[in-house]
Amino acid sequence: MTDRHKDRPWLMRTYAGHSTAEASNELYRRNLAKGQTGLSVAFDLPTQTGYDPDHVLARGEVGRVGVPVAHLGDMRRLFQDIPLERTNTSMTINATAMWLLALYQVVAEEQGADPAGLQGTTQNDIVKEYLSRGTHVFPPAPSLRLTTDMITYTVHHLPRWNPVNICSYHLQEAGATPVQEIAYAMSTAIAVLDAVFASGRIAEERRGDVVGRISFFVNAGVRFVEEMCKMRAFSRIWDRITRERYGIEDARQRRFRYGVQVNSLGLTEAQPENNVQRIVLEMLAVTLSKDARARAVQLPAWNEALGLPRPWDQQWSLRIQQVLAHESDLLEYGDLFDGSHVVEAKVAELVEGALAEMDRIEEMGGALAAVESGYLKSRLVAAHAERRARIESGEERIVGVNCYESTEPSPLTADLGTAVMTVDPANEARVVAALDAWRDTRDETRATDALTALKKAAASTENLMAATLECARAGVTTGEWSWALRDVFGEYRTPTGVGGAPLAVSAEPGSPLAAVREKAARTAEELGAGRLRLLVGKPGLDGHSNGAEQIAVRARDAGFEVVYQGIRLTPEQIVAAALAEDVHCVGLSILSGSHAALVPDVLTRLRAAGAGELPVIVGGIIPNADAEALRAAGVAAVFTPKDFGITEIIGRIVDEIRQANRLDPLEVRP
Repeated sequence: MTDRHKDRPWLMRTYAGHSTAEASNELYRRNLAKGQTGLSVAFDLPTQTGYDPDHVLARGEVGRVGVPVAHLGDMRRLFQDIPLERTNTSMTINATAMWLLALYQVVAEEQGADPAGLQGTTQNDIVKEYLSRGTHVFPPAPSLRLTTDMITYTVHHLPRWNPVNICSYHLQEAGATPVQEIAYAMSTAIAVLDAVFASGRIAEERRGDVVGRISFFVNAGVRFVEEMCKMRAFSRIWDRITRERYGIEDARQRRFRYGVQVNSLGLTEAQPENNVQRIVLEMLAVTLSKDARARAVQLPAWNEALGLPRPWDQQWSLRIQQVLAHESDLLEYGDLFDGSHVVEAKVAELVEGALAEMDRIEEMGGALAAVESGYLKSRLVAAHAERRARIESGEERIVGVNCYESTEPSPLTADLGTAVMTVDPANEARVVAALDAWRDTRDETRATDALTALKKAAASTENLMAATLECARAGVTTGEWSWALRDVFGEYRTPTGVGGAPLAVSAEPGSPLAAVREKAARTAEELGAGRLRLLVGKPGLDGHSNGAEQIAVRARDAGFEVVYQGIRLTPEQIVAAALAEDVHCVGLSILSGSHAALVPDVLTRLRAAGAGELPVIVGGIIPNADAEALRAAGVAAVFTPKDFGITEIIGRIVDEIRQANRLDPLEVRP
């Protein structure tokens, strides 16, 4: 038997980073030793949103969902003993992407590497931040300028680097259908390329070099046949856009180059062992088709719906990839779906739908205009509401959640205290102390001069990368770099999309929503209020607003007056809004793990303001022990991903309002 030719496996990554640069460096070196072939750096929320660890909004967020990188010293420690000239590094960073790339380049130069040889990716897709992830800082126009400056810089100085990773991953997490995911990502890519070529900084003969470095980061859900077809549709549309719109003749430069993290949205808290087979099926969606195979894959861990995965959990996900690549015969064959009428029909359907939606966006003035008008956000909120309604009704079945719920006790979660990793609460103080020491020992004059030069460059039209590199070398901090640009560009708050979302579930007489609506109306009447008022608050830096938006939409449909001001608020601002709006309940949504610090702060401030009787409910990824502590601190109710019935949650909110106001229990049944 002759040996078959085997294709090279995709890059295998694990999305990782936590606590400190030192702890994350140790994790990276261990993962590389286990056979991981690329790094994928998770930064904490202060780093992603341009705050230093000692800023008030960073409280409770430092080192929780990623590694804190506040200055060049942190970046040195993050990659200590990891030769960057031989490492392919993906950095999930957007608003502050230019800053992190500058720090990375300087560290590589200090290691003796030639920047021209550096390989890796900065995500750097700000549009999806406005729509789904929420780590934006600046308004759309200056944000696009930062992206454009990075692209033009890397083409000339870091030619092997992918300066932007158009990211549809979070669009699916926010509810996007496959057609929306394709259309919104492609429209974003068009906005970016149009801006780059309009800048005049790319010679005509180098347009292909720009297009050839554009990469994508996509999501793959459990409907793996449809998801595989989506990848083929992506590839087909990208080839058409780059050929017809930008005149790229080289087929290699037109190739749809993408990495993937499979869908964390579909991972369940209930029967979490089922997440393993979900992850495998989702991985197949982006590996089975050779002609649309991912260049890099990172898999979540089985327990991410419970909390922060441990190194062993991440190792399990890495081994899943390795078994497929090295034990199976997948890489020995051409494309398995060539000639399939079924696949071709589905791909054609997705292409047609995506192109039609792209035309609508183009008519609005492009992706940025569609962001600013609120169109894209409202469409995502509506799509997500429709999906949640299908789950609640049982039309969309999720094993262990709304069907086949009986289960044997799981040995994986027998001890929930050790089933996930926790971040030491004292870690934040150590990081802040190290930041103070860094500021004390740097050349203050050089840092000040570098920030002055950055502001001057921002107020002009020059490329900001040179000034940013000098800031990195001068010891400027992440927060200082961002505030300098805030002073010039301003900040931006996005449309929430809640107001434009249509009714997602039936409110006909006898329906569950009608029953809750009646209960809310009777409660408001007993309290002498026109309508019950609910404040939905997002304290801290967590930008995952999907859950908060769905609660806001359903509460509105149940007859509540909803106060929702979007993401990134301090406890002080939330309490001030609750008092000013005279609300009947405060609902807090936190998925980053900062609930232990921020929720008690809200409770304390309400009591100090004389509103201690106001019921506070909390939703998020909250371990059982933390939920018990929150209830002991005075939280009325805690909801986690297992509580998928939103109408039931709204009913519970009415119950808590009645109890807080000493009204008799009220049961209204359909």
